[in-house]
Amino acid sequence: MSAEGGTVASGPRVAVVGGGIGGLTLAIALRRHGITATVFERAPELREVGAAVALAANSNRLLRRIGLGPDIAGISVEPSALVYRHWREGRILAAHPIGRDNAYQERFGAPFYGMHRAQLQRILSAAFGTEDLCLDRNVIGLRETSAGITIEFDDGDSFDADIVVGADGVHSTVRSWVTVEQPPVYTRTSGFRGLAPIDALPSLPDPSVLQFWVGPDLHLLHYPIAGGLVNFLAVSEGPDVWPTKESTLTAAPDELATMLKGWHPAAVEMVTSVPQSARWALLHQPALRHWSRGRAVLIGDAAHAMLPHHGQGANQAVEDAVVLARCIVDAPTNEHTAAFERYQRLRRSRTRKIQHASLATSPLLHIPDGESTIARDAVFTDVPARIDWIHGHDAWPAATI
Repeated sequence: MSAEGGTVASGPRVAVVGGGIGGLTLAIALRRHGITATVFERAPELREVGAAVALAANSNRLLRRIGLGPDIAGISVEPSALVYRHWREGRILAAHPIGRDNAYQERFGAPFYGMHRAQLQRILSAAFGTEDLCLDRNVIGLRETSAGITIEFDDGDSFDADIVVGADGVHSTVRSWVTVEQPPVYTRTSGFRGLAPIDALPSLPDPSVLQFWVGPDLHLLHYPIAGGLVNFLAVSEGPDVWPTKESTLTAAPDELATMLKGWHPAAVEMVTSVPQSARWALLHQPALRHWSRGRAVLIGDAAHAMLPHHGQGANQAVEDAVVLARCIVDAPTNEHTAAFERYQRLRRSRTRKIQHASLATSPLLHIPDGESTIARDAVFTDVPARIDWIHGHDAWPAATI
């Protein structure tokens, strides 16, 4: 059955817990194969946490194949280059073209885009529609029987399915049913996010680039999105202990600006041009041995939460979704075990490698000035070759064998 062709809905009853990027992509991919999924989202409306998202070639090529390429291109901005700069002096440590001369797409076979998360969410929502979308549904547990699996909601209601997919993020309820393995752990690093107007950044050397300012115990990443805005993420060391079970923490007034004292004026302008955000805990999921249990399976952050330093969280969720859809389609209705085993075999090693690469990158971005920066700058110079295996990967052929 062609992924691009529309067919009469058939196959297993699939319930997706979580209406974010991964969950909706999975539901759309299944529909392209003729299977209808019901998506349950705990929020009363579809919305994405965070200001923006970057989609790399490895996910954009998949989104094109399920029919979303033109719509996504229409809301996106392609950075002109990837640039690393010294935190105080602003001198360039390394630079690599992205949109300039079409270099990135020539190398990796698909574009690199930055976009507002809310706009991406709207495209995914429009492609999926509302008929099989259930909002304000808080899942509290699962119950499996010989005939299927039942989702239980906090209002006492329930839903019967053949397969349940946990696309419910880093604090996944479905994961707590699938496995008792170690949940995501705090990495002793945290971040602040924001959307800065380009007009408020007169000292910024080039607002068109994807840029890392790297310095002692802190780095600032930013890239342009539509509407004359620059999305930024500032990541710092600490606090040593995260004092709450929530992902965010209210920071002291001007805490981020204080941390950037002495940095290049462009960095200071950026973080002070908008109100300071909450502080986000950066979490890492120790590699899970089991991504499924019975009729339930995990995708995205629910399976492999990773640090943002390779920008692959959303991209790996898209890869998961498209591969899992194919595995479900290829398996007979009652052969979910074989589908899940194939899916995990195709996905676990790759996501684990990216998790570890992201974790190893964190200290590299926070090195103080000194001799150790020589080796660091050599890594920055070699970035295109070092990310070939991530951005050049095409999950489609393996999923369709």
